[in-house]
Amino acid sequence: MPQERVVMITGAANGIGLACARRFADEKCKIVLADTDTEAGLRAAADLGADEGRALFVDCDVSDPLDVHNLFAQTRSVFGRLDVLVNNAGIVQAGTILTLSTDDFDKVLGVNLRGAFLVAREAAKQIVAQIEQEKDEEADAAPSYAIVNMSSVNAVMAIPDQLAYVTTKGGLNQLTKAMALGLAPYGIRVNAVGPGSVNTDVLKAVADNPEAKRKIMSRTPCGRIADPDEIAKVVRFLASDEASYITGQCIYPDGGRLALNYTVDAD
Repeated sequence: MPQERVVMITGAANGIGLACARRFADEKCKIVLADTDTEAGLRAAADLGADEGRALFVDCDVSDPLDVHNLFAQTRSVFGRLDVLVNNAGIVQAGTILTLSTDDFDKVLGVNLRGAFLVAREAAKQIVAQIEQEKDEEADAAPSYAIVNMSSVNAVMAIPDQLAYVTTKGGLNQLTKAMALGLAPYGIRVNAVGPGSVNTDVLKAVADNPEAKRKIMSRTPCGRIADPDEIAKVVRFLASDEASYITGQCIYPDGGRLALNYTVDAD
């Protein structure tokens, strides 16, 4: 992967987003971390070299168009360009079709789907403008541009009391396909990653409950919960030249969960 690429990651202060930030930083990329957790985001940016101009944290609610505008304005001001977007920001809100409120439904859609659209649209405009500029400039090699959306196995399966979440992830898969088709003429690849159970703060309450963890293991043939860096490796691959002919796809690092049509012995 070429050095000095600028990679923007939403939801980057913790979990999978932070693992992605570290993975790309190890590849000598410059990192833009966007999140609403200011304390954790600033700490992560400092760890990744903010003082040396290697990382930038921007407080951003991706569901707010003004915040998204500010995110890109700061990115251009500090780094001048964008090469990769990892659309990772996401939230959950429990509720079935009988219990979920309209406000909670809208809140989850606002971050997980509308927010992904808002950020991706600005990223696409920024990258297309760079491509137009680069046509008039000589370069040793064309930059590799990519957008990676964070989906879920729940884009194709469903959990009754996570109605809003599974709806957004299903929509995100379709958004990925439509974006990939729309941006293919520019050489911008768009893919998604759909993890299974991952050891993040969202899953921590479940993982600490023996009965809940047993249920997770019963549907996971690999017999363990993934580490966030295992997901980050897939994201990094999709953003790299090694995935140069892959676009419009969702890759599922799920420990075999989607292939399973029965439960396994978790003991």
